[in-house]
Amino acid sequence: MVGADGAQIGVVTTQDALRQAQELDLDLVEVAPQANPPVCRIMDYGKFKYERDIRQKEARKKQSRIELKEIKFRPKIDPHDYATKKGHVVRFLRVGAKVKITIMFRGREMAHTDLGRKILDRLVEDLGEMIVVEMMPKQEGRNMIMVIAPNKRYQEQQAKEAARLASGVVPEPAPEAALAAVPDPWPILDEGTANDREPDAEPAPASDANEG
Repeated sequence: MVGADGAQIGVVTTQDALRQAQELDLDLVEVAPQANPPVCRIMDYGKFKYERDIRQKEARKKQSRIELKEIKFRPKIDPHDYATKKGHVVRFLRVGAKVKITIMFRGREMAHTDLGRKILDRLVEDLGEMIVVEMMPKQEGRNMIMVIAPNKRYQEQQAKEAARLASGVVPEPAPEAALAAVPDPWPILDEGTANDREPDAEPAPASDANEG
């Protein structure tokens, strides 16, 4: 048995445990009924339950609820509407929501579902590393559906880059770039110039015709 102060009391009879709990005006709570013998604890059960409920409530508040937004496209959407709807998708992704992309087919458009697939492929290509495809495109009745989610690694990289730019920290140049910036003390000359230039050669002696 465990006492009210958390100290191990040892093995006692149920009657002794109940008596000790009553003397302290506390409760005898069985905390490990599967043990042999069962483990009980003397505590204020009402206070324990209240504090447990508070902890669970705080934990639920901290849990991030991922929303699922939906954006609908038509297979013959014009470029302006496509750009507008893509902007909505990007906005949802940036706040951490998943997005369900729905291509709606009507009437004879069902004979050209490949147009809807091209729109989804184009959207995935335009969004690039920003997303991960959680559910590949599939046909459900008259709709073609795809689910995408924000790429957390990409978002973390973007956040770090934004923080770096905000702090005004300029990254150090790579070793290759640093070496390339240093002028070469021994520039490579073309073959003709190299043959004409002999910096260590001694000056030629004056000819006999100039003497006297």
